[in-house]
Parts: sequence; structure tokens; C-alpha cells
Amino acid sequence: MTITTCVFDAYGTLFDVAAAARQAADEPAFSAIADCWPELAAHWRQKQLQYTWLRAVADAHTDFWEVTQNGLDWTLEAMGLQGDDTLRQRLLDLYWELQAYPEVPDMLKALKEAGKQTAILSNGSPDMLSGAVRSAGIADVLDDVLSVESVGIFKPDRRVYDLVGERFGCSPGEVLFVSSNGWDAAAASGYGFTTAWVNRAGEPMDRLPWTPAQVLSNLIPIPDLATA
Repeated sequence: MTITTCVFDAYGTLFDVAAAARQAADEPAFSAIADCWPELAAHWRQKQLQYTWLRAVADAHTDFWEVTQNGLDWTLEAMGLQGDDTLRQRLLDLYWELQAYPEVPDMLKALKEAGKQTAILSNGSPDMLSGAVRSAGIADVLDDVLSVESVGIFKPDRRVYDLVGERFGCSPGEVLFVSSNGWDAAAASGYGFTTAWVNRAGEPMDRLPWTPAQVLSNLIPIPDLATA
């Protein structure tokens, strides 16, 4: 079946979730994280994701901004940095303007030139996603930005993936879904999407009932996959 619609996870897929910690670490005021920022970024991301899963299974939904703050607070305490309110606020401010990966603008432009519909499907809240899209300058190459807030539960619940067909009127087989989260790409495969896992870190495949159709190291091949 021909791919008509290309849908992307946001954080870690289009936007570099380590950018906030990396940028803060380069600022003289935050020399305390100059050497440990990669650990901080990794812990923050892992707790952020864990809290989405736990809230989903516990039926205790909140927006992504709250779990982002909760994950950071856990991380700062774990690293002995709790109480540094200036650092906390700077990291949170930077999260609203995360850098896109370098290949993102040209990749999305190529998809639009090929006549594909493009969208984000993210756990992020609408205002967070709007800020990231605006900061990255990619609004003109996206047809829509879909947030889990419209269904009130985080991925990988099937109701989240339903949003794509509801918005674009396409069948699952017409969708190429791209995520940097192996579990997300796997669940989307189980849903019926054609999937690509952007495995920038070279991680092992998650042991789940489904697997992504493609495993990539970056987003550069996506236009070719969508038009093959």
C-alpha cells in the first residue's frame, strides 16, 4: 500500500532532548553540570518516559509538562543538585526551545515536495509542541501537530495512534510512523503502521510482541522509505 502520511514522534525523534542540558552546561552559571550533563539528560529523559507509562496504567493522566518537571526534580535530587532553583528553571526554560536534529528541516521539506502529508504525534502537550515547532522553524512543513491531550492518555495506548486516521482519513497501512523510541515504533507496528525506529544510540531491540519495519541511525532515509 502506498504511503500517503508520514507521522513523527517529537521528543528524541525530531527534537534533541539532550539539548537543554547540553546548552545549560555550556553556560558559566551552570558549571556544576559541565561534566555530568549527559548523565543528567539521560536520567531526566528516562524518568519522564517512566512517569508517562506509570500514569497511563494507573489511569492518572496529567499533561506532559508536569511529568517533564517531575522527571527533572527526581534527577536533580538523584544527582545531589536539588535546591538549585536557578539551574532547574534554566533547564525547564530550555526545554521549550529544544534544537531540532540537523537533518529535520530538509527531510520534512523533501516529504512535502513528494506530496506526503506530515504530522507530529506526541505525548507532548499542545503548548510545548507549539513552542518546539516554532523554535525549530518547521511549522511550514507540517500539516498538523497531534497531542495525546485530546484523548487523555499517553502512548502506546491505541487511542493515541487512532488520532492519525481520524485527522487524515487514511488507513494504518498508508502511514509511515517514525519514532526514536523502540517501544513506540514497536507498538505502532502492532497497530498496523509501517514503522521506522530511529536508533541513534545503537540500542538493542526491545523485547516486545512486535518489531519496527526499519531501523535507522538518523532521519535522512525517510523520504526514500516514504516513496519506495
